[in-house]
Parts: sequence; structure tokens; C-alpha cells
Amino acid sequence: MPIGDFLTGAALVGYTLPQLHTGKSWYVDFFAWDPVSERMKRKKYMLDRCKTVSERRTMASLLITSITHRLLKGWNPFVSSDSTRHLTAFDDVLKKYRDYISSMEAKGTLKQKTAYDYLSRVGTLETYISECHVRISFAYQFDRGFVVDFLDYLIMDKDVSATTRNNYRTWLSTVGTWMVERKFISRNPVEDVHMLRESEKKRDAMSKSALTRMREYLYKNNKHFLLACMMEYYTLIRPDEMRHLRIGNVSLERKEVTVPAEVAKNRKERTVGLNRKVIHLMVELNIFDAPSQYYIFGENLKPGPEMTYLNSFRYEWGKMRKALRWPDSYQFYSLKDSGIRDLANAQGVVVARDQAGHSDVAVTNRYLKKGSVVPDSVKTFEGDL
Repeated sequence: MPIGDFLTGAALVGYTLPQLHTGKSWYVDFFAWDPVSERMKRKKYMLDRCKTVSERRTMASLLITSITHRLLKGWNPFVSSDSTRHLTAFDDVLKKYRDYISSMEAKGTLKQKTAYDYLSRVGTLETYISECHVRISFAYQFDRGFVVDFLDYLIMDKDVSATTRNNYRTWLSTVGTWMVERKFISRNPVEDVHMLRESEKKRDAMSKSALTRMREYLYKNNKHFLLACMMEYYTLIRPDEMRHLRIGNVSLERKEVTVPAEVAKNRKERTVGLNRKVIHLMVELNIFDAPSQYYIFGENLKPGPEMTYLNSFRYEWGKMRKALRWPDSYQFYSLKDSGIRDLANAQGVVVARDQAGHSDVAVTNRYLKKGSVVPDSVKTFEGDL
């Protein structure tokens, strides 16, 4: 157990005081925290070059005094002076960035809207770190892997467009440059991350045979995940919105489900039709036997007091995709692509637009390569799932 410590930013770095060891070999050693390997590492100074016991004890005394003094002053043998700022707590980096943006806005260097957008993106980044339990403690951990994972989260879990994803990539690059200038990192990792083509899609809509195969496989192996897939296909509710749904948001009488404003992407409440196939499966799974305040998808995707974790749908989809030997282009959100396509073909693009909660038919058309009144055609739509 370390008996001393010092602070680098907000991160606690431990060490042990140096000690003399005698025997076949004489040496002084101590342990200090290595931030790269994230563990205590041993530092050892050999004294065998001193020929006599007296010389060894004298040298050991000098070493122990010097090392102890340096440790107390904040020295770490595993951190060079050039990389000390790399160990600044990432939370502190974001706080300094916020202060910088606010200062630039106050001086008129940044427009108010630009400053607001930048600070909003910091909030999205912090939400990602919190919800996905991302391990990033120090500034140097802002690397290419972290950036790519965050951008994938925006595309796959938040369903942003390629344009929005690229805007975040550009913003992250400015953050990386800002961090380099302040020596929090040595180089900007965002430079190696490519932009997506605006028309580029990382997923494909699913064929009728694929939907049938999925239904048969999940009905046998995981009915609760089948419910999630059917809701995605028929209701077109975004995955992040869907995991926030409570049983009380469903109206069996009206065959509708309401997405509350506080969980909706656009912060506007909307009500969509609930297909009878979905209702039948919910009844079969005894969903409505649970309290109305329970989340439809809790632990193990069953009703519960706590909503399922952020990537649960994508995780279960990955297991199924592997079992069915599907291509990577078949993703959980492919169900929404497929649902919009099939609903538009059956009932028209306007019906599909309203069910998907899109602001314009042009948005709905991108899925094809709002009112509060739900059309009956949505509730009787016979899809392929």
C-alpha cells in the first residue's frame, strides 16, 4: 500500500518510499504509478558497483534522501517532463475547453451560436462517456480509438446523418488541435479519421426472407429481443428512445405508443401506431402484468425498474447476426430502414413519414434507396416480420 501520494491534475498518483536491500546484490528500490500501463511499477538502482559495504551504505543513504525529496516534490520516474500534461484528468481538460469557448464568445471571437453548438457537443461527448461507461481518465487517452468509437456511437446509437457525424468529426479535430497547442496530447488523433461520404450508408435494408428468418430464429431463442426488433420495424421508434419507453406509454385500447418529449430526439412528444403483431407478442410475454412505471426493456430486455443499457440492442443483434452469418451491413437500425420501405410501399410515404416522426418527406426518402392523430392504416399494416 503506497504511503505517499501526489496530484497530477485531478488524478491521484501513488508511490512507495525507497528502501535499501542487502544480500547477494545491494540495491535501492521503490514503486511508482505508471500511467501508461495503469499499474504500480518498480524502479531499481543497483549498488554493486560500490566495492565496500561502507561505500554502498553511503551511496544508499544519498539515493534514498534524493529520491524521497524528488517524490515529495511531485517527480515520477515514468513520466517525462514533456508529457506531464498528458496526465491531466480528462474531466479537467473538458472544463478548461468549456472555459475557453465561453471566453472566446465573451470577447466576440466566436459567434454565440457557434459557442452554443460547441458546448452542446461537449455535453453529447460526456453523455457518451457516461452511458457507455467509457474508460477515459487522462488527456492522453483522447486517441484515435476513442474518437472512432464516439463517431460510431453517433451513427449507430443516435442515428445521426452522415453530415452530422462529419460535423462532429470536424469539431473533434478542432478540440484535438486545441489540446495539442496546450500540450495535453502530442498529436491530433482526429487527423487519421476519414469523413463519410454524405450519401454513404453503413447499413442495408433487409430482404423479406431475412426478416422471416430473423423472426423464426428469435422466436425460438430470444422472444424479448424479438419484441425489440418488431417494435423497431413497425413503430420506427429510434433505439435510444425505445429503451426509455415504459409500459404506461402503451395504450392497448388505442393500439398506440407515446414517445415522451423528454426522451424524444427532437424533444417533441409524438404518438405512433402499434401494430397488432407487436401487441400479440407483448401479451404472450406478459408485458402488461408488470407495473406501468416499469421500462418495457429492462434487465435482459424484460420489463424492469431500470432501463436496459445503451448498447443492449446492438449487442444482441451482433450475437444473432453472427449466428445467422449475416453481413455487417445488416444492423439493428436496418429494421427501421426496412420498416419505412415496407410501410411506404404499402401505405404511402406520408404515412411512413408520420410514423417515423420525420419533419419532412425528404428525410423519409433518404431511408428509401406529425401529427397527433395516428392513421388506422398503420395499425393494420401487414409487414414481412
